[in-house]
Amino acid sequence: MAEAAPAVPSDELLEWPKKDKRRFLHAVYRVGDLDRTIKFYTECFGMKLLRKRDIPEEKYSNAFLGFGPEESSFVVELTYNYGVDKYDIGTGFGHFAIATTDVYKLVEDVRARGGNVTREPGPVKGGQTVIAFVKDPDGYIFELIQRAPTPEPLCQIMLRVGDLDRSIKFYEKALGMKLVKKTDRPEQKYTIAMMGYAEECETTVLELTYNYGVTEYTKGNAYAQVAISTNDVYKSGEVINLVIQELGGKVTRQPGPIPGINTKITSFLDPDGWKTVLVDNEDFLKELEKE
Repeated sequence: MAEAAPAVPSDELLEWPKKDKRRFLHAVYRVGDLDRTIKFYTECFGMKLLRKRDIPEEKYSNAFLGFGPEESSFVVELTYNYGVDKYDIGTGFGHFAIATTDVYKLVEDVRARGGNVTREPGPVKGGQTVIAFVKDPDGYIFELIQRAPTPEPLCQIMLRVGDLDRSIKFYEKALGMKLVKKTDRPEQKYTIAMMGYAEECETTVLELTYNYGVTEYTKGNAYAQVAISTNDVYKSGEVINLVIQELGGKVTRQPGPIPGINTKITSFLDPDGWKTVLVDNEDFLKELEKE
């Protein structure tokens, strides 16, 4: 009986995410009133409305907002489902973050337009960085961080995880991210790990947070996923399968084109149930050209 052709060695396959061309594309989440959120983000944060589409046959609308074009910047993709005006954010989702050269002024702008400031601007405890926290109309929290001008003002997605070392390993192996920074704050009983594709001040990062002794969180139905680009959805999917066998998680969509759009994607859950979608680089740019 003939032997099957040998598969690509797993060690070789696991090198692929480090060589792949990847960046954060967008974060997807649900809002109760699209126009209200667009108004808040453009007037308070200074984001631009990049595109908007209505899909009546599926009963939902989308809006993409950010500080730069989708071809090169990380943006938010807001989803409004017809007739649904409220969502549960859950206990696991933390916040998004926006870098600005003047936190005090940004907080004034937010407050002047009726925004909810949940932490006044000031230095972070035990540090120099000036931060503030504000809440959008749906209850999503945004951390405002004072920084020098940056190419990626929409700079963080904070998610809570139950085992930080496992999560770090998962995002390094499955998605080729680097551990940019790890900080333990025993007095506040939490540890954070910044994961990304470049230094924290240059790009968007995932801020994974472990609260001492807490291993599970509720996901709610508000925050959906983050999308990341790849040059090869199929090869990336093979890597995901390998890593899930080792560390946990679940493939939610096998690699392949989306019917009707033909953009190739694959999606999966990490060991804590947070969803990531990998999107083919070329297909993504073609999709933007059609809009």
